[in-house]
Amino acid sequence: MKIGKRGVGILAALVVVGVLGVVLFQRYWYYIPGIIQELRDPVQPNREVTWDEGPAEAAVPADARQPNIVVILADDLGFNDLSFGGGGVAGGSVPTPNIDSIARSGVVFANGYAGNATCAPSRAAIMTGRYATRFGFEFTPAPPQFAKTIATFAGNGAVYFEEREEGVPHVDEMSVPENEIYISKMLQDQGYRTLMLGKWHLGGTDTTRPETRGFDEALGFMPGASLFLPKNDPNVVNSVQEFDPIDKFLWANLPFAVQFNGGDRFEPSEYMTDYLSNEAVKAIRANRNRPFFMYLSYNAVHTPLQALKSDYDALSHIEDHTLRTYAAMVVALDRGVGKVLDELKAQGLEDNTIVIFTSDNGGANYVGLPGINDPYRGWKATFFEGGIHVPFFMKWPAKLPAGKIVEHRAAHVDIFATAAEAAGAALPQDRVYDGMDLVGLAGSTGGLGDRALFFRDGDYKTLLKGDWKLQVSERPKKNWLFNLAEDPTERKNLAEENPERLSEMMETLREIDGEQAKPLWPSLVEAPIMIDRPLGAAPRGPEDEFVYWAN
Repeated sequence: MKIGKRGVGILAALVVVGVLGVVLFQRYWYYIPGIIQELRDPVQPNREVTWDEGPAEAAVPADARQPNIVVILADDLGFNDLSFGGGGVAGGSVPTPNIDSIARSGVVFANGYAGNATCAPSRAAIMTGRYATRFGFEFTPAPPQFAKTIATFAGNGAVYFEEREEGVPHVDEMSVPENEIYISKMLQDQGYRTLMLGKWHLGGTDTTRPETRGFDEALGFMPGASLFLPKNDPNVVNSVQEFDPIDKFLWANLPFAVQFNGGDRFEPSEYMTDYLSNEAVKAIRANRNRPFFMYLSYNAVHTPLQALKSDYDALSHIEDHTLRTYAAMVVALDRGVGKVLDELKAQGLEDNTIVIFTSDNGGANYVGLPGINDPYRGWKATFFEGGIHVPFFMKWPAKLPAGKIVEHRAAHVDIFATAAEAAGAALPQDRVYDGMDLVGLAGSTGGLGDRALFFRDGDYKTLLKGDWKLQVSERPKKNWLFNLAEDPTERKNLAEENPERLSEMMETLREIDGEQAKPLWPSLVEAPIMIDRPLGAAPRGPEDEFVYWAN
């Protein structure tokens, strides 16, 4: 059969298109999740959010009813990012007066610990009051393309386990089991109006979203990150980390979008941090005459690094572009916290409102900035103190003294128990709870206390008990044993010179580890993280300590 000139031309064009398609796929395959999501749920223009208005008048005065509870969670905030206690970004030149005010007017838990060294397992621990590993929520929800991006572009020995893909559900289905009781549901049953704003990262299906897990109203985004403004917005300043594969994936896939009560995605009206703060103010105003629980879950200062231009311009003394962008994001976070605190005061709710401020984990190595977790070693995605020792402040003027510093170890799992005690709810007796009431803990004196805290990520496990901390790693095969009372920054490994203590800690770790559940889904990637240098610094040398993190 003859093919005419026109047919030959069409065939040639099809071949060219096919080859071009293959080339584009090979080069830009990691854009696929964002493309699919946009096709499924296109982002709509901004729309006004109307929060359900509570009673026009309070049935019971604010100081005589159950306390309001506000949990403010920062994302990847470094221990040294706040000016409280002499720290702060850029050598302390970027003050955080509003966040600091929570510490000054309340209690500082100087040894506050995250639920995990990455975001979603920490959020699961906050929501349930239990180690996330007790119910298998061990690895951070992410699509396979995310893991592949890390393994493909990291260039540092990361390993991708393609054979495990069959056991990984869709990212929207990666969630906490339905029989786990969320803090929102517990408080809802106690008559609280429950409100969620910001980052969720605990599932995106009809049965895993916040409004189906005990929140009356929810405004935010379901995945683990979001843009703060469109990339080309005239009011935004971007800092792209060329050395970071996570950054590559986020810029390729993240929208600038939120949802309200499970509706269509739409654009916020302003810079994300300011938007969430201003909506939180509106929600407080709408609920001023009834007890409410607010979970304000910022995505600041998580990558991608995007600052409001006005905040960036005000920090001209910082020469490094990345550091200046990061600092401007901290400024916006502090401004937002200030708006929330001011509204509580304006509505006469300040005295009988519990405000807890913390971060989901430590600062990330992949922003490329040294010093954000000082004085601690390590980063997000390590169990060194830099990954799990986080800012942890709590104020309740009606019940707690101002300016008290508590050394006893506190943790994210305590937030559930604290809310239950304040609301008058009894903890269910059919499961183990790992938390304790922070109000009672605030009255403690002395050192770190005897409580044990456990962390696990695959074969990398950690136990804190009394003054001691044990880290056990299979890759590399190594044990670290530290006396935190004498060496809080983990500089001297005592594993070899103190075998009796090592054996005792190993036995306790094995016992607690044996109580945990198997992961709900397998990890797809394991990647090395240097303990003492951020990503983008010099390549790992023979003397550099590192751990492999599984996700």
